[in-house]
Amino acid sequence: MAKVCEVCGRGPQFGNRISHAHNVSKRRWNINLQSVRALVNGAAKRIRVCTSCIRNGKVLKAGKVAKAAA
Repeated sequence: MAKVCEVCGRGPQFGNRISHAHNVSKRRWNINLQSVRALVNGAAKRIRVCTSCIRNGKVLKAGKVAKAAA
């Protein structure tokens, strides 16, 4: 499964792991993905979203909408 946010499309970043002796090997920084029940086209659907999208309000959670309507 790809480590990509379904809202913003952000994925992992790549770089080098550098030891004290300056040995260099490849590494990657994965983004913090969370599985969230969100409203997509009016229906609740489980999607994988990064935490920055959840924090910035780009995702409308399905549970919060049901509680607000009640």
